Amino acid sequence: MNDFCPYFTNDGSIGLYSPTVDDIYHSTYGALTEAYEKFILPADFEKFFENNNQIKILDICFGIGYNSKSFLNFFLEKIFNKKKYIQNIEHNAQIYTDNILPTNEEKKSNSNSIYDDKIHTDNKSCKFSGDSACNNKKFKIFINAIDNDKNLLFISPFLKNSGKNKKMLFKNEKIEKFRKVKVKKRFKLKDEINIILLENLISNFDDFLDDENLQKILTAKQYNQFFDKYMIDLYKYKQKIRYNKTSKHGLMTFLHNIYYRYVSKRHKKALNCLKLNAIQMNFNCEDARMALLRDDALYNFIFLDAFTPSKCPCLWSVDFFKELYNHLEQDGMLLTYSSSASVRHALLASGFYVGKIYSSLSKKYLGTVATKNKLLIKYELSEYDLGLIKSKAGIFYRDENLDALNCEINTLHEKEVEESDLLSSSKFINSYKKSHNNKKEENNYGEVL
Repeated sequence: MNDFCPYFTNDGSIGLYSPTVDDIYHSTYGALTEAYEKFILPADFEKFFENNNQIKILDICFGIGYNSKSFLNFFLEKIFNKKKYIQNIEHNAQIYTDNILPTNEEKKSNSNSIYDDKIHTDNKSCKFSGDSACNNKKFKIFINAIDNDKNLLFISPFLKNSGKNKKMLFKNEKIEKFRKVKVKKRFKLKDEINIILLENLISNFDDFLDDENLQKILTAKQYNQFFDKYMIDLYKYKQKIRYNKTSKHGLMTFLHNIYYRYVSKRHKKALNCLKLNAIQMNFNCEDARMALLRDDALYNFIFLDAFTPSKCPCLWSVDFFKELYNHLEQDGMLLTYSSSASVRHALLASGFYVGKIYSSLSKKYLGTVATKNKLLIKYELSEYDLGLIKSKAGIFYRDENLDALNCEINTLHEKEVEESDLLSSSKFINSYKKSHNNKKEENNYGEVL
């Protein structure tokens, strides 16, 4: 996999660089920190779960899963465990013997499985079925993860939750420059998150345990520092359970079963969470535009984490945002790291109320939030933000039929900017600064008088 270039970011989590588009998947200062600051904390999930026990999340450009992983991590720390909906693990060991997320064959034959009447998905829709089989679960979580790179989806549960670079696998001046900045490690992923992800991938893909590309990457020496050996062993165990059916392998299978289901603490916690909650992740390996056109679900939260607009304009166009608007609940929320004037203008033109994401940790604005309910906007766009939107910087991308190539969208955008009579962003900024400074002088003059 030539496009797999991992490295440990400043907070110890793993980031990726894509040589193909010459862009990073995650902030160099910290992939996990970025996920929390730009997607998890601004969503205010604690408040959401005060009145809801079911949630639907659309994760666009899943990549290696940091946004979804961070949500599940937040759920376990702040919602599930905090409210003590589970008993002490040592006194609840019986539940660990039950199989979770069964194979397709087991789903058909086992009427007691918690996923028999799970959140049903198909090629046309991704939504809760409305059946009552999961009503005895404390929480029902559905995450629809979309990414056109299947390799990244498959790799996601095997990555270490933290570490340090022993040796960089590639050279990039920009990344090297920012990697020298020290970052406080505020967040840590629980070990059971990767197990939950692994179980869902096995359930979603019939070829997951057979995938040759995945096995090549997991066994490649240059990537050893980035993979969790426990997760690789668990993956091998799942393969043995599937393929070794003869009696001579019975003892080995039995011993593996004892270890992973009774000795491994992280495995116990993952099983416990899946036993008491209905957690399903649906994975789409395709163009997000096509996936949404076949999806009639409404989501409570949308994470939009595509490459920067100039690199991937197809997922930042006004036409794509109109589609996202139609997939968002009335009190739902779209969150993205982008603060681009063109992105904010496109969101406004699509019918959204638009505001800014403010991080109390970094003490600065870090992204954009869009909703259908104006009351959910905590930090409104400033006079400067609105002015920039009205300049050439605010000219948004267009993709009327949601099928254009990125190069075509960029060419159309460049032509529209070139032919526009609007102020350039530089002229607007200079004008704004001049006006702002004049007002300061006037205020100071009034104070002197």
